[in-house]
Amino acid sequence: MTSKTVSLRTLLGAAVAAGVLSMGAMASHAADKTVTVGITLPLTGADAQSATLIKDGAQLAIDEANERGGVAGYKIETITLDSGTATAGQYDPAQAATNTKKLASNPKVVANIGPQMSGEGKAMSPILSAADLATITPSSTNPDITSPDPKFVSQFRPNKKAVYFRTVTTDAYQGPNMANYFHDVLHVKSVYILDDSGAYGVGIADSFQKQAEKLGMKVMGRDQLNPKEADYTAILTKIKQLNPDAIYYGGVAQAGVKLVKQSYDIVPKMIKGGGDGMYGPEYLKGAGFPAAEGWYATIASPHLIDDSGAKAMVEAFKKKYGTSPDDYAITAYDAAQVIIDAIKRVAESGKEVNRSNIRDAIQTSHVKTLQGEISFDENGDLVNKVISVFQIHKDDSHPLDDVGFQYKYVGVAPASS
Repeated sequence: MTSKTVSLRTLLGAAVAAGVLSMGAMASHAADKTVTVGITLPLTGADAQSATLIKDGAQLAIDEANERGGVAGYKIETITLDSGTATAGQYDPAQAATNTKKLASNPKVVANIGPQMSGEGKAMSPILSAADLATITPSSTNPDITSPDPKFVSQFRPNKKAVYFRTVTTDAYQGPNMANYFHDVLHVKSVYILDDSGAYGVGIADSFQKQAEKLGMKVMGRDQLNPKEADYTAILTKIKQLNPDAIYYGGVAQAGVKLVKQSYDIVPKMIKGGGDGMYGPEYLKGAGFPAAEGWYATIASPHLIDDSGAKAMVEAFKKKYGTSPDDYAITAYDAAQVIIDAIKRVAESGKEVNRSNIRDAIQTSHVKTLQGEISFDENGDLVNKVISVFQIHKDDSHPLDDVGFQYKYVGVAPASS
């Protein structure tokens, strides 16, 4: 072997090594081009099944974007945090606040999807505001959080800018429009109102009651259900004696499942309904049939599960997770699409992909999604105000806890003039 051969081989080896190092550096650089999106939902407790559908809807959209090669050169990672606790038995505002602080302390987190419940949202929003970190909720509907009232602005967004965006409308429409449905469609003349003492439950019951009274419905009474109590027999017996045409429940599953079971035993034939806290597999599984049969529920968005435009998403969801999505899985999917669009626009503009720029991009969104074009007002509220109404009817040909088949869509709730 000559010295020239050794020299040539040495040079070639060095060149190959340099190339490998260069490619490794490029790969490392590409791997560094990641952004993180939080997903914060109560995955423990009474609403865990519904929350999981929401999580999976959001994750599906993000996985699809990454499978297409990412977003403007970025891979999106997710951090999923559980805001439910065994102690609360459902969502826990204190845990939601702790989770939000964790997200805010991580500079790679540019946005969040969640929460599911408004009680969480009220705890999260001031922290989000201080961090200039946007969240998009696919299901939280209490209007106080995004209200333009200076009292609520100072409480929930002290930095003034909107940080709490929604792919659903609020209970300023959901409660009143269901009162319209009770009055106009079901011809209810008298009603008894219940709530579960939570921020969502009280708020939607208040808005329902105000509109019911405006329409001339007689409100025969109102009570709060303690979600941790087991027995609501005394309240239901009182309602039976008063004999209203209907019961309206503002609240979520921890109290709601027990209410559905016990009301079937005491007032089985009475008209019964509630808001989107009554919409979920927990009622089908926890209360079951025949107790759940006939209950009405609303959601604060268009009904899309049966829409031809959502067919691909529904099939992809079933394939990936082995179960059907519900409508709030779709609003979560759409929330992720809004964040994906914001990341794309910021990256392509040459600006730094950080949470402040993503917040600004979300604010100016005009994104075509499964529910149509999503845009927000200056407070973060969705421009679309559709309220959809369902009634539970048993369908033995499908799984009895499948929301897509057991909750029958009956139409859009009449809007107030």
